[in-house]
Amino acid sequence: MATRTQARESVIGLLYAYDLGNEGIVKFVDEILEDKKIRNKQKDFALKVFNGTVENLKTIDNEIVSHLNQGTLSDIGSVEKSILRLAVYEILFEDLQKAIVINEAIELSKRLASDGAPKFVNGLLDKVVKA
Repeated sequence: MATRTQARESVIGLLYAYDLGNEGIVKFVDEILEDKKIRNKQKDFALKVFNGTVENLKTIDNEIVSHLNQGTLSDIGSVEKSILRLAVYEILFEDLQKAIVINEAIELSKRLASDGAPKFVNGLLDKVVKA
């Protein structure tokens, strides 16, 4: 059975594809999660956070931009942006412990993103939580 971490990782992949212009991916989320063996409670969780992130993308992106020291959203790599979007969604809209959300985002960025990503993700999410 899949874990929440695996569900989040799948959601990051979906958000990444969505960010690269594959907005039609929304129609295939069920099948993609099934292919990755994300089922039952974890599938429900993945669907909820993916759909919630896409539906609240403008608010989430505004939150991210408001905490950037320099640059714009387009200066952030697509993988890092997907990780941040998911985590900011969870911080703003889900009743989850903030420390767990941040820790998961850092761990996922260590595995999926560039070398400097964990520090960047940690710093930005810390600002979001403290705002």
